[in-house]
Amino acid sequence: MLRTYHGSCHCGAVTFEADLDLAAGTARCNCTFCLKSRAWTAFVQPSAFQITRGAETVVAYRRHAEAPVKFHCPTCAIQTHSTGDADYMDGPFVGIFVSTLDDATPEELAAAPIRYSDGRHDNWRNAPALTAYL
Repeated sequence: MLRTYHGSCHCGAVTFEADLDLAAGTARCNCTFCLKSRAWTAFVQPSAFQITRGAETVVAYRRHAEAPVKFHCPTCAIQTHSTGDADYMDGPFVGIFVSTLDDATPEELAAAPIRYSDGRHDNWRNAPALTAYL
């Protein structure tokens, strides 16, 4: 069910709202960024996401020109979201780090389906052979 979720970094300096449906699915990937950061992401269109506090302070990181831009709080270093534009995502997207959703219930999180991507091999539409470690 589509609803407006509120999220934040650990210290609360960066807050956001996102209209999303966790039951529609979330994602985990084995690319080097997602693996090292233990990222769990829900994707929305840019119009469904708004930073409500701290937009002027978030720090952007991008490993290379084709990679999504990841954003984190300069104070507590928690990653809140990413942005990108890719054909495998049907154009522009915002990736919300599910762990930063403040009002998602444990039941919603446990029920959220997870789609796995083999980002390590640029095989974004398919799961890697092993996913239990993600």
